[in-house]
Amino acid sequence: MDGVKDFVVSDTEINTQATARRGRPRAFDREQALAKAQALFHAKGYDALSVADLTQALGINPPSFYAAFGSKLELYDEALRRYEKTEGLDVDTALAPGTPLSDGVAKLLRYAADAYASGGACGCMVIEAARGSADAAAGEKARERMEASQSYIHQKISSLDAGNADLASDYVMMSLAGLSASARNGMPTARLRVMAAIAAEGLSGYLENAA
Repeated sequence: MDGVKDFVVSDTEINTQATARRGRPRAFDREQALAKAQALFHAKGYDALSVADLTQALGINPPSFYAAFGSKLELYDEALRRYEKTEGLDVDTALAPGTPLSDGVAKLLRYAADAYASGGACGCMVIEAARGSADAAAGEKARERMEASQSYIHQKISSLDAGNADLASDYVMMSLAGLSASARNGMPTARLRVMAAIAAEGLSGYLENAA
């Protein structure tokens, strides 16, 4: 009997073995989903994406979507902030203490030329989103992030040249917007770098003549 008992498999054991063969459902990875949403918003913009588009791309149902992110607008805001953290320009290095203003601006614009033409979607996600949206709330979220970026750049420039901080920060933001639009329109990195260098030289020449 002992030998027979060794080969008896209970219903519980059968169910456990079947579950193991099928595998457990994969747990929802919120950060991975946020990264996918960021890429989609960057490539297509807020207006072009519906909640249905997002749930399909993220592999979750609408109740899970709302539970995880609150709303499409809240997800968008979070995606914009994630973009700043993961793909934003290295302002701290470009405008490090002790750097001549003209050199710092040249470096920052070069960073932009390299960044805006690379990756799955061209251009700066924040700048392009701030240009306008059919959804007023979404446009406001993007403008808030762009204004925060300009404020930070102004702060860094002020530490290098307080007297020209307003002028230089406005010039940098204008140049970044131009580089972003050009990248979005298909300008390759090599040409963007040339445009960035010309823009930096223009500011440098202006400051020298105004001194």
